[in-house]
Amino acid sequence: MEVSAEVSEVPEVPEASVKAPMCPSRGVLEHVTSRWGVLVLAALVERSFRFSELRREVGGVSEKMLAQTLQTLERDGFVLRVAQPVIPPRVDYSLTPLGREAAEQVWALARWTERRTDEVQAARAAYDGARTP
Repeated sequence: MEVSAEVSEVPEVPEASVKAPMCPSRGVLEHVTSRWGVLVLAALVERSFRFSELRREVGGVSEKMLAQTLQTLERDGFVLRVAQPVIPPRVDYSLTPLGREAAEQVWALARWTERRTDEVQAARAAYDGARTP
């Protein structure tokens, strides 16, 4: 008696590549590296914040933009929103483990830009000076 083992074929899933035009990782990258996404993640690396505290911490962000950014980061699994059952209402925002990992990466990039800003400004001035008639 011959036994034949059926091998179920599992479709091969292509690796994520942000260089591929339709890769879903592009959307994630866009959220994490957006102007306000970077700053919100960087702030939340330090501790959890209430909305108004976070708005002060991330200088220059409008209330609407902060709310949209937090909602996007929460949807992506980076931010945890906890509504406290108290009066007046209190909502705290903190990082999930996934969010902490992402925040540490963008925080390193943010710190690097702080350290290298003088060099970038010098390069801009040299570039602009070479093109001025």
